[in-house]
Amino acid sequence: MPAAQNLDAPPQPLTLLSDDEALFQSTVRQFARDQIRPYVREMDEAGLFRKDLLAQFFQLGLMGIEIPEEYGGQGGTFFQAVLAVEELSAVDPAAGVIVDVQNTLSINALLRWASAEQKAHYLPRLAADTVGAYALSEAGSGSDAFAMATRAEDRGDHFLITGRKLWITNAAEAGLFLLFANARPDDGYKGITAFLIERDFPGFQVGKKEDKLGIRASSTCELILDGCRVPRENVLGEVGQGYKIAMETLNEGRIAIGAQMIGLARGALHHAVAYAKERKQFGKTIGEFQGVQFELAKMATDLEAARLLVYNAARLKETGRPFAAEAAMAKYFASQIAENAASKAIEVHGGVGFTKDYPVEKLYRDAKIGRIYEGTSNIQLLTIAKKLLGK
Repeated sequence: MPAAQNLDAPPQPLTLLSDDEALFQSTVRQFARDQIRPYVREMDEAGLFRKDLLAQFFQLGLMGIEIPEEYGGQGGTFFQAVLAVEELSAVDPAAGVIVDVQNTLSINALLRWASAEQKAHYLPRLAADTVGAYALSEAGSGSDAFAMATRAEDRGDHFLITGRKLWITNAAEAGLFLLFANARPDDGYKGITAFLIERDFPGFQVGKKEDKLGIRASSTCELILDGCRVPRENVLGEVGQGYKIAMETLNEGRIAIGAQMIGLARGALHHAVAYAKERKQFGKTIGEFQGVQFELAKMATDLEAARLLVYNAARLKETGRPFAAEAAMAKYFASQIAENAASKAIEVHGGVGFTKDYPVEKLYRDAKIGRIYEGTSNIQLLTIAKKLLGK
């Protein structure tokens, strides 16, 4: 049987979290342990997130953390959203990314760019029962996100959108899609426009669900638009403002992906520590061997450094200071140390770590996506370098 799991967060400097933040963190941690952990393996194997758990996310307010109370949300902070993603991801990174996309991409974009009418119409739904998705990527536009082929034809009071989107997180469950299409192709990226598309709009459908290596309980699907009719009032921001909306939203989302990765790394570390305290070889626990101790110590040090990068980027964002490079650093480093921590956790477990009887092989599979989505590691390095060179 798998070793007993201890997913307590390591001690943190008191200056990092306020009392309210610490209480919020512990509440989400307890929920993740009690309600999500029993179903992690089942959901991973099925490639499906339980509807009852998703309903609990809404009931607890985790799907509307920053939505103002007047719209039915929690009236919380971006930092709280980051904490929630970290805590959920320590148990299941698939759960973490569901909450991440809802809060730091979908809701954040609406809070900043939506009209008063759009906020009144959509924010209460996102707080209550509607999952949001962020649709930017296409087959021919990954890192080159704005080489998109999806077109929006202006028909006066509405647009007709045609194209395909790929790798869209939350797509299977989503009722609202923040989707980017080019309304003025001759203007290049300056024609890209953001649209709010409801699942039942004519000409819109969710296509194939991807069979993925990791975060399998989180849905990733293609979107098909065949003359999808979108009312003009569903343009987010202004026509041609999509590039700015996408870039600024992704900068915020990258901080939360960093949080997902430190949560994953924390889970891997604690599984490794628990096993090292129980597994015996040569008459003593393997945790008594210096070789194992050193690996655990390096994992813990990397984790703490990554956590500080993520928290710093989140604080900068909240205080209105520039944070794009810091967000890139946080995501880049956290995704690196998460992959390494999951790998080392398997090695600490030895042969059993390579089996599905223990949770570390899943974390290893889950970790790989951190270096790919919401901007690959090379894109993060490019962002950091541009700041250093003043470009």
